[in-house]
Amino acid sequence: MSNKDLLQRIREQVRQVFVGSEDSLNLMLTALVCGGHVLIEDVPGLGKTTLVSSFAKTLGLSFARIQFTPDVLPADITGYTLYNIATGEKEVHRGPVFHQVLLADEINRTGPKTQSSLLEAMQERQVTIDGVSYPLPDPFMVLATQNPADLAGTFPLPEAQLDRFLMRISLGYPSHSDEREILERGMRQVTPAQLEPVMVPEDLEALRAEYAEVHCSQALVDYIINLADATRHHPQISLGISPRGSLALLNACRAYAMIRGRDYVQPDDVQQILEPVWVHRLVLQSQALFKQLTPALVLREIMRELPIPSTF
Repeated sequence: MSNKDLLQRIREQVRQVFVGSEDSLNLMLTALVCGGHVLIEDVPGLGKTTLVSSFAKTLGLSFARIQFTPDVLPADITGYTLYNIATGEKEVHRGPVFHQVLLADEINRTGPKTQSSLLEAMQERQVTIDGVSYPLPDPFMVLATQNPADLAGTFPLPEAQLDRFLMRISLGYPSHSDEREILERGMRQVTPAQLEPVMVPEDLEALRAEYAEVHCSQALVDYIINLADATRHHPQISLGISPRGSLALLNACRAYAMIRGRDYVQPDDVQQILEPVWVHRLVLQSQALFKQLTPALVLREIMRELPIPSTF
C-alpha cells in the first residue's frame, strides 16, 4: 500500500466516527508525521475527544487516556515507586504516559503542578521518577484537549507548556450538512472502540522516511525567518516566536506538503499552517486586548505585509 493510500484509509476510518472538518484531521496527520504534539481547543460538545480517540485507535499504536481533574496528581501521569516488603526492593509503577499515544483530556482542568508533569515527556521523550530517567516509547505523541480559558474550572496553560505543542487547532461548529449527518446517524453512530487499526509501526516509518525527503527551498526558509523576526518586533506582541517555533513551522510545512502529495514546500503551505503552529506561541501586549486584537489577527497582518517568495 502506498503512503497516499494509507493516509486516505486513515481519513476514511476516522470519518466513520467523527463528522467535521477534514482540515483538523490533516493537521493531526501532519503532527504525527513530523513527531509533534497537538492541542485541540474548543467549547464542550464539538467532538474533540471523539476525534482524538478515533484517530489513536486507527493508528494501531498503544494508547492511554487521562481525564484531567483538579485532584489528578503528577504521579498519576508519570508513575511512582513503591517499596515491596516481600522482596525488600523498590518497584517502579509506570504511569499512562508510557504509551505511544496519550490523550490528555481537558488538560486545563488540572492545576499547574500536574500540567508541568508533561513538560519533560513532551520535550525530551523521557520521564524522571525518583531521580531515575526512563525513556518513553517511540513514537510518542500527546493529543490534548482543552476548553476555552474563560470557562469555569479551568487553569490556563503556561507559555512553556503551550510551546511544547507543535500546533493548536480549533474544530469550530459543524456546517449545516455535517450537523445533519450527525443527527441522522443517531443511535447508529460508530464508536472509536469499533474501529480497526489500519497501520503498523513500519507504515509510520515509511511516512516519516518520505517526509524526510521533502525539500524546502532557501527562499522559503528565509521567508519563515522573516515571519518570525516580524513577530519579535511587532508593537502589539510582547513575546514573539522563538527559534524553536521557527523550526516547528519548517517541520510542519514539510510534513503538510507530504500530506498533500508533494515532495517540496510551497508558499501556500507556509500560509496554511502558520496559524495552527504559531498562534498559541504569541503573547500580545496588554493594550492589544483593548483593541480587540488576537494573535491570529496579528499574524494575518504580518503575512499581508511581508512579500511572498516568487521562486521556490
